[in-house]
Amino acid sequence: MDWKSFSYGILAVLVLILAMASFGFAHIGKVGAFSGNAVSAIGTDSGNIPEKCRVPSGQDLGSWKEHLGHHAETQECLKYFD
Repeated sequence: MDWKSFSYGILAVLVLILAMASFGFAHIGKVGAFSGNAVSAIGTDSGNIPEKCRVPSGQDLGSWKEHLGHHAETQECLKYFD
């Protein structure tokens, strides 16, 4: 085996992994569950939910509900996600 070719191969794999991580491809397994929760919460009554209560794009529903519960001014938003 040629060490120079082996080194270039390892370097190419590392660059590929870094590129995938920088573009978010490392989280492909989480995308379905992640967006499903947010879409189901938004899709049910999005017209009735005030803007300050809506789940931001890319935000997990569980962490958004936790965030809303920590702030007195947004605790009434939790009623939209029961």
